[in-house]
Amino acid sequence: MKPFSLLFILCILISCSKSEVLENENPNSDSESTLEDGNTDPAPIIATPCVDGMAGIFPCSGYDLLANISLATFESESGSDSWGWTDPETGKEIALMGLYEGTAFVDISDPENPIILGKLLAASVESQWRDIKVFNDHAFIVSEAPGHGLQVFDLTRLRNATQNEIFTADVHLTDFGNAHNIAINESTGFAYVVGNNDLYKGGPIFIDINDPKNPVLAGGYADASYTHDLQAVIYQGPDTKHQGKELLFASNSDGGANNQLVVLDVTDKSNPQRIKNITYANGGYTHQAWLTEDHAYILLGDELDEYKYGSPTQTRVFDIRDIENAILFHDYFGPTNAIDHNGYVNGTVFYLANYSAGFRAIDLSNLAEKEMSETGFFDTYPNDDATDFTGVWNVYPYFKSGVILISDINSGLFLVKASN
Repeated sequence: MKPFSLLFILCILISCSKSEVLENENPNSDSESTLEDGNTDPAPIIATPCVDGMAGIFPCSGYDLLANISLATFESESGSDSWGWTDPETGKEIALMGLYEGTAFVDISDPENPIILGKLLAASVESQWRDIKVFNDHAFIVSEAPGHGLQVFDLTRLRNATQNEIFTADVHLTDFGNAHNIAINESTGFAYVVGNNDLYKGGPIFIDINDPKNPVLAGGYADASYTHDLQAVIYQGPDTKHQGKELLFASNSDGGANNQLVVLDVTDKSNPQRIKNITYANGGYTHQAWLTEDHAYILLGDELDEYKYGSPTQTRVFDIRDIENAILFHDYFGPTNAIDHNGYVNGTVFYLANYSAGFRAIDLSNLAEKEMSETGFFDTYPNDDATDFTGVWNVYPYFKSGVILISDINSGLFLVKASN
């Protein structure tokens, strides 16, 4: 079975109708609702420190709320992915927020007073799925929407933006239609589009973006089932056989029992080679994985294991110091049964988007000793920590200022920062 989205698979598992799932994923259709009902807030939320485990109505530990831009303020129905860009000329930090109708650009250089500069509307139709990455001062955007293709937007145009402008894309690549995700290797200038229904059976499509306004298809890989997400790196880990190669660590699933992390060598784009299929027990849907900075370990999130098996949030850690003989090294379990979504490593901290349990910060400094511990969190979905698809979609922890972006499906964009 070829999975088109996690909602499709969830429907199979719980025999629900599409409209029922969409209602759960997008409860903001009722504009009268309030945040207490899991929807957008009726009034602006201002900067609030985390005191005694709360920042206003939001449970927290070690992270203060700087600002929240609600979906109502965005004039949108739901949120999705997020990413960041720092203008090399002005030093301004810009948040990129995926929304139902397009992508918003927000100046967060004063994080307590963010300014919505404008939106780039969807290339085809609206969609709850939108993914964004940045390379060479350009945003690259894909969506599950039919016929969407790849939008390329020159972010330097934001220097002259005022507020709430409607932008057009600089480039619209239409060699493929829908896609679930996009990853970029900034070291090589290649983008990898995954989860497409047209090319390479949902596997990665290789796109040369070294000239951002002239993206060129350069191949793909179709022999390892559907790829939901991936990380692309020049491998610098302990495995000397592969040092210096461009490797993809792809999260692949057929929606059934075939859940695995696939390692590909794409140094030669015309002849990609599979190095290893890393499998594991009790999988539901291999969703996303991210390397530690020394490339010795990789942290994998499965999006349906909590639902299928009733376990607390589980992160599997694989030892890839010898990639061909990779082993399951450690299982980390979070404090709730919420589903894990996107996670990223910055230094020795793993920043996890944990749906209804919000954003969680997990210390990796003693990972070699099989020690992982939660050091803080900010819960943007205070209603509950249920095992469902509400709350945080993505977390972006790479701004030099320390401001962390949290994109919430139900409540928009949050800016938080570690407490002093």
